[in-house]
Amino acid sequence: MTGFIILLILLVIGSPIAFAILLAVLAHLTETPFPISLISQRIFAGLDSFAILAIPLFVLAGELMNESGITSRIITFANACVGHMRAGLAQVNIWASVIFAGLSGSAVADTSALGRIFIPEMEKRGYPRDFAAALTAASSVIGPMIPPSIPVIIYALITSGVSVPALFLAGVAPGILLAIGLSVYVRTFAAHFEPQHEPLPWKARFKALADAWVPLFMPIFIVGSILTGIVTPTEAAALAGGYALLAGMFVLKSLHLRQLPRIFVTAMRDSSVILIIIAVVSLANWMLTFSQVPQKVSALVLDQITSPWMFLLMVNAILLVVGLFLEGIAAMLILLPILHPIAMSLGIDPVHFGIVVIFNLMIGLITPPMGICLFVSNSIANVGIGAISRRILPLFLVELVVLAIITFIPQTVTFLPRLFGF
Repeated sequence: MTGFIILLILLVIGSPIAFAILLAVLAHLTETPFPISLISQRIFAGLDSFAILAIPLFVLAGELMNESGITSRIITFANACVGHMRAGLAQVNIWASVIFAGLSGSAVADTSALGRIFIPEMEKRGYPRDFAAALTAASSVIGPMIPPSIPVIIYALITSGVSVPALFLAGVAPGILLAIGLSVYVRTFAAHFEPQHEPLPWKARFKALADAWVPLFMPIFIVGSILTGIVTPTEAAALAGGYALLAGMFVLKSLHLRQLPRIFVTAMRDSSVILIIIAVVSLANWMLTFSQVPQKVSALVLDQITSPWMFLLMVNAILLVVGLFLEGIAAMLILLPILHPIAMSLGIDPVHFGIVVIFNLMIGLITPPMGICLFVSNSIANVGIGAISRRILPLFLVELVVLAIITFIPQTVTFLPRLFGF
């Protein structure tokens, strides 16, 4: 309890999240028999993961795409499609995330790469800076839903039997639904920030499509390699970086050797900030696991289960609360061994259940106090976690509506895998 109080106080006064968590864990550790050396051991253990290696690789891919103009071509193409609508640039932000999701598969990489462009540009167009940062973080949840997706791979490994291609296909519709929901919100409540523009001529639209073939082909190339079993998700991250490098240097010819040292240094610096947060969060996760907090919460709620629908409703409640404090992959590692067998015994489709779990935990990326995407977005906008959290609340409610749809209308998740024979 002492550690939790310290964490709240440090977050309220604006202390960096990594140091706040570290000091809170240190305070809690003094109440346990464990030595202080445990902190360094668990921090390094939290980063000792092949899957986590995908994060710096995807960050590097994002930097290469920014420097080579790939990200700007995605934005130009999205602008040609939706930029003339009400709240045009906000719409472009959302739908660029849909396209970028097929390149990175990482919400953090999405926030980092697109946030650098959209947050200052949206501010120039009249949007509040904190709103731009919140929208960028909220739309980044689309990233892990549309393949490639690291959480999907982790889910399949934990449950050992759920088809990865089926989960990949099942995530497409929820990702599109989320984009539509966010678009409806900004069109309704953010249109006053920016005057509506005239649609681009068809010639300009076709040119934007022609210029975007390199980034548009990249998801097909990356996801196709994963679906066919040629590469793992982490290897796909390296493939994405290689693709961005070769495309920038030899196809678009907008990337030069003299730029590479600066790009790699920037990618390493940005990755280190993200990895430090993940390392410290993994330490906190371990302390929570040792205290059996997630297991106790699950046991308390699941004692009341009487039907599949009640189970799904309670799972949503559990995961939304757990997502406030645990990183998504860690939460899956802790809770799935408990929840998955119960879901199967109640006759719930394993693919449907998997997407519900993943969507829940990805929402946790934008909810304080542990929402990593909030901190990445704030590192760019520098407006404070409190300001972003206030702006993201209605966007969070939109994501809850989408969660309710995919939870209680399973066909929104399962129709695409069934269409392809899964």
